[in-house]
Parts: sequence; C-alpha cells; structure tokens
Amino acid sequence: MAECGIVIVFYRPDTHCVRRANRVARAARCVVVDNTAGVRSGADLGLVDEIVYVANGVNHGIATAINQGVELLMSAGCKCALIFDQDSEPSTQLLEGLPRLLDEELSRNSRVALIGPAYEDARLGGVAPFVRFGYLTLRRVAPVGTRPIDVDFLISSGSCINLNVWREIGPMDDALFIDLVDLEWCVRARAKGFTVLGAPEFRLAHELGGEPVRVFGRRYPSHSPLRHYYLFRNAVALIKRGYVPWTWKSTELVKFPVRLIVYGLFLRPRLAHLRMAFHGIRHGLMGRLGPLEKQ
Repeated sequence: MAECGIVIVFYRPDTHCVRRANRVARAARCVVVDNTAGVRSGADLGLVDEIVYVANGVNHGIATAINQGVELLMSAGCKCALIFDQDSEPSTQLLEGLPRLLDEELSRNSRVALIGPAYEDARLGGVAPFVRFGYLTLRRVAPVGTRPIDVDFLISSGSCINLNVWREIGPMDDALFIDLVDLEWCVRARAKGFTVLGAPEFRLAHELGGEPVRVFGRRYPSHSPLRHYYLFRNAVALIKRGYVPWTWKSTELVKFPVRLIVYGLFLRPRLAHLRMAFHGIRHGLMGRLGPLEKQ
C-alpha cells in the first residue's frame, strides 16, 4: 500500500481534539495545521512529538490549512492524504482500510481523485446518504454494500485524496476560505475527468455544524451568522462559475429561500443571521472572496 499521511485542521481546539490527534497520529505520518490566533507550539498543546505542527497564528481558512498539510505530506513522499476536522472521530478500520481501498480502486482506474466514508451525525438522524446532483433536488444514495459508489462530492473530513493527481486538479480554493471548499474541489476534479467515490463500508463520526434546529419535524444543521455569510457568499460564487454543473446550481437556487426562512425564523438572533446571509449574497455577486475581515 502506498504511504498515506494525515492532515488535521485545528481551530481553537480543546483537550479532546488534542487527544484525538495523538491517537490518529499512531496510524500514519500526521500534520496538524492550527488556524487558532496566537503563536504556540505543539508541545504546549500536548501533541506528541511525532506530529508535525504548523501554527498559522491566524485563521487562514480550511482550504489553505488543507493545502499546507498536503504540501508537507507530498514533500515527505506520501501518495495519499486522509483529511480530518478536529472534531472527527475516525476508527482504526477507517484509518487502515480507506487508503487500502483507494489503492485497490486505483489499480482499476487511475483517475480516482478521492474516496471517502459516509459520515454519521447522531444529532441529524444517523448516517447521511451519499449525494449525486440532480435538477432542482439532490439524489441521495444509501451507503450500503461494499463496492465504492460514484458520487458527485464528499465532505473533506474523512476523505482520502490521491496525491498523484493533486497537481493536475489543483489545490483547494483558498479564496473560498470556509464552506463549500470540499464541494468545489470535487466538482473541479470531476470537470477534469476524475472520479469521486463513496465507500459505503466505512463510517466517520462527524458533527456537521452546531446544535441542529428542528423545523417542522426535520433537523437542520445550525451555524453562526458568520458561517452563514460564507455559506451564501460561496454558493453565489460557485453558481457564477462555468465548470460547476447546472444540476447543483438549480438545487442551490431552490434552497436559497428555504434557508433564509429557516435561519430568519428559527435561529437567534434572527436579524443577525439574515443580515449576514444577505451580506454574503451581495459579496458573492460582487466577486469579493477571502476572509471577511480583509474585505
């Protein structure tokens, strides 16, 4: 099996995040990229010496952090990279099995860009389906069986990237900063003829967003007003890009008013959520990307 490394992105980590990183680092070469403000060392946090710790001292966003970690792994000779958020809880089965499965798939198809598990968030009702884009609605594919499933995108956390094609596809889009970064990379990979695969036999315990809000019996992941700024801004930015398929664009346009209603009526403070959502839409139309505070 080709050597696989691990990238974990930190942002204001607690002791549980550090403990998870130390456990994960036993499986493979591990890079922790920390977007928390302030300069500190891995030893100060309690990270084991085997972890390569990158202290950005400022929040550069999820895209830049992943790119930093991937570049370090590639310089060390790694051929694939497992990506994790700080709150993801990968099993030993996933850490060992997903790179092996990527190797198997690459022996059949060298155009596989990445492979990833189904994520499981008990707060949102358990295991989420894989997704394919469809006009006006997403097509959900149950994660059953053992054979990998061709999908349109995967969340970054838990995904195993084929680093042999990283240069051809290009890095994550730094300008998006956070939200839809993983979707954009998968869409770009598929636009260049690469395959994205869901691995139904693997699960990743991962909490999507903050505490869910229940609306008419359905749970929606909640975020801060600032995150809603990035969500709406980046969605508008991607809708404007030619390589993004109209199947996804049409679905997003349908979701826009629904999200505005949910955030405006069911999340507090209501005005702050709506104000930041519309602020994001305006900046997306204007083409203003990057971190909000630098605009």
